[in-house]
Amino acid sequence: MDQLSFSDAEHNSKRKQTKRERFLLEMDKVVPWKRLETLIAPYYPKWEGKGRKPYELSTMLRTYCLQQWYNLSDPGMEELLYEIHSMRQFAKLSLSRGSIPDETTILHFRHLLEKHQLTQKVLSDVVEYLNEKGLMLRTGTIVDATIINAPPSTKNKQKARDAEMHQTKKGNQWYFGMKAHIGVDARNGLVHSVYTTAANVHDIVAAEHLLHGEEEFALGDSGYQGVQKRDEFKYSETQWHTVARPSSYKSDKLSDKEKESGRKTAKTVSSIRAKVEHPFRIIKCQFGYMKARYTGLAKNSVQIKMLFALANLYRARRVL
Repeated sequence: MDQLSFSDAEHNSKRKQTKRERFLLEMDKVVPWKRLETLIAPYYPKWEGKGRKPYELSTMLRTYCLQQWYNLSDPGMEELLYEIHSMRQFAKLSLSRGSIPDETTILHFRHLLEKHQLTQKVLSDVVEYLNEKGLMLRTGTIVDATIINAPPSTKNKQKARDAEMHQTKKGNQWYFGMKAHIGVDARNGLVHSVYTTAANVHDIVAAEHLLHGEEEFALGDSGYQGVQKRDEFKYSETQWHTVARPSSYKSDKLSDKEKESGRKTAKTVSSIRAKVEHPFRIIKCQFGYMKARYTGLAKNSVQIKMLFALANLYRARRVL
């Protein structure tokens, strides 16, 4: 029997279960660990009996998930694994039975996922898993995009802002960064498609990457008006429904009856389309992802796809 460390023994004797412990317990149950480990295993280094044995894949995958849930850097993740027992327990680590992955080890695992684009496969596998559970209806898709801010400072080695990020204007406010475009199931708001671009790319340009091809209808806000006229949807049977611009039903040329009809139609479409906002709330408010952490679209895209995969599981946790 392994000897418990003082911190483990002290933790086991406490009576109150913290909010973090409840959250990690829930996510431990809903994440399909075996499926995801099987997906990553072919790319994970094998130990051949020489040198230091790598950490278990399950430990590194759980550590990476912790990073996403708590918006942590590699050094920050290492420090919290030392400090917080519930995180060590979730990652299957113990101070008395082995070492803690350092920030370089955590960095190498992240680079492994980036090199082989594994988070896209994770997202696809999570969607397939939820589909097997009967949670994806697939008859309709709601599309939308959100701006992810990036550091605009030029106080770095290159003396310049990130070349792959761009600025855009929304309302009267200017933003610098990228966009995360998503397509969600119209029934329950679970994300099935993610596409990233610079912030100055119009939402309508990414629309073709957000449909899975089986939907009968698609919904979007007023930014997607005219999408069905684009060449990529020329022969598509998908029926597009977009929220009308206020100017189209508030014109003085319209009768009161026409104005009321237009307002009610816009309100109905908006109420259905609102499901697409929930995944954005989860990654920004629940997971704390408010700003791009890395340089370039590729690295940030890898992280964003993992965030939406985890957001799907978080959103469906009560059912799972």
